[in-house]
Amino acid sequence: MMETMQSGQSGQGRQSRQAVELDGLDRALVQALMIDGRVPFSRLAELLAVSDQTVIRRYRRLRGDGLIRVIGLPAGPRVGLAESWLRLQCLPDAALAVADALARRPDISWVTLNSGGTEVQCITKARTREDHDELLLRRLPRTRRVTSITAHSVLRSFTGGPQGWVGPGRLTEAQAVALAGPPVRTDGPVVRLDAAEQAMLTVLGSDGRAGFPELARAAGLSESTARRRLEQLRERGACYFDVEIDPRLLGMESRAALLITVAPAQLAAVGAAVGGHPEVPFAAAITGSANLLAIVLCRDNDGLYRYLTERIGALTGVQHVEVVPQLRSIKRAGMLTDGYRLIDPPPA
Repeated sequence: MMETMQSGQSGQGRQSRQAVELDGLDRALVQALMIDGRVPFSRLAELLAVSDQTVIRRYRRLRGDGLIRVIGLPAGPRVGLAESWLRLQCLPDAALAVADALARRPDISWVTLNSGGTEVQCITKARTREDHDELLLRRLPRTRRVTSITAHSVLRSFTGGPQGWVGPGRLTEAQAVALAGPPVRTDGPVVRLDAAEQAMLTVLGSDGRAGFPELARAAGLSESTARRRLEQLRERGACYFDVEIDPRLLGMESRAALLITVAPAQLAAVGAAVGGHPEVPFAAAITGSANLLAIVLCRDNDGLYRYLTERIGALTGVQHVEVVPQLRSIKRAGMLTDGYRLIDPPPA
């Protein structure tokens, strides 16, 4: 669940982030926010055995320096968004421009430059089938710099997004359990967001820890109503909170997408196992010959080798693995914050 905030950062900003690595308390703080992005600072201070002021000071420094950002996002399928994972092969001199253009679309996230710099990967979240088809059948094929497109529907997420990711942090098991909420709800009818809920999510998309007075003003609600509405959205699994951070701050220099082909009878078990690995911030069952996608973060290439041979190689049912190195992240989870409506249009 990690990478540089947005594609518009300067090269100097990227270099400064690359040179920094968080200390133990910072990592514990980040891991706690990954589990619950809106946990009160007083609760964090109690769990980490430090003062409230220390937690607040650390968080403000990390956020103020642009090193982390907590964001609140709608949970795709629960609010009627169809998710697909795309692989685009581009001409050698065009991949970065294509990736930047995709990153500017509010219905696309997780945009990465991969392989030898000629492949772009991303996640699309379409509100309607027409929106999905417009992108795949009309807009992208018109771009001559894109030589091929493969689209895979996301069938089931095992970790990442609404499912969360505890990460390679410093919390004890007891601390992590104390922060964890109830299991994420994935069943039941699609949640239709109204205008007030969408307005709150717009604010949370920029700052997941925005206070209830700010949320209330944006939504035109009282503070108590805004609080209740947000609690209901979380209980229904309609939104979740994520932490945007460059994995290099956690010492993770080697990043790759794994396309794993698993025997269908073992897909659920292998997906659950991979989703439980601390190296994997995102894992999902997808359509296609490779039916499991996993994003892997390791300290270096040797760590990636050990992960492949010792962790993936030990799983029953794995038949084939394609490793696609990630060269650069253009856009992460931060999306759906401006100009993209999830609410149903008014009747004609």
